[in-house]
Amino acid sequence: MRSLDNPLFMTRRRWIADQVINNRAVLTGSHAGHLTRVLRAHVGQEFDVVADGVLRRGRIVDLQEDRVEFALGDEISAANLPSFTIVLSIFKFDRMEWAIEKCTELGVSRIIPMIAQRTESHLASAAVKRMERWKRIGYQAAEQSRRISSPEIGAPLKVKDVVARQATLRILLDETESAVTLKSVLQSYPAGEEIMLAFGPEGGWTKGELGLFHEAGWIAASLGSTILRAETAAIAATAIVMSEIVEA
Repeated sequence: MRSLDNPLFMTRRRWIADQVINNRAVLTGSHAGHLTRVLRAHVGQEFDVVADGVLRRGRIVDLQEDRVEFALGDEISAANLPSFTIVLSIFKFDRMEWAIEKCTELGVSRIIPMIAQRTESHLASAAVKRMERWKRIGYQAAEQSRRISSPEIGAPLKVKDVVARQATLRILLDETESAVTLKSVLQSYPAGEEIMLAFGPEGGWTKGELGLFHEAGWIAASLGSTILRAETAAIAATAIVMSEIVEA
């Protein structure tokens, strides 16, 4: 049984502060409750704390059921994530939440939910009400994976609005594409470029949507000959992009 008093275990815990006041960082509500009730933290214990986007050493100086206050110490070096946006055509919420969680762990910086022509109407209409839950999932996954920030998760957009968004490298994942793979596209561009990756809904893109993306200069690419479920495609493609960035 590992103890929180073991320094090797403590270094694996990281918290993103809800409030930062001078050299104090605070966790509140259920965020603090997990630390107090589940992890049974105590005053004087040290953790890594992200305060206004900066990773610092934090020592607990005040502990309440729904509020934990840290005194902030030295800054700790942390890896910067690349500018990498994924566009997810809205699909069944339980599976979409899985994709959001895992893509956050892998390192995406921004997630844009999109209403495609084949997005089920009841999912499209309910998506706005899911925004806070999606953001919370991203926040928790960011802490678990030791990121210094959670991904930006924007309000649902229509296809025409996504098509017009700008990035250095814009890739459309298209199961009908047979000649160009995602990996080959990534290898032809220099490292450090801003990347945007768009995933279609269950049932795929319509011909009209494909035409809009192609006319706007998006590059169509494939993940291979097999047909993947939406969440599998998002996770697999994200892993490929991060792998290519690291290798570069």
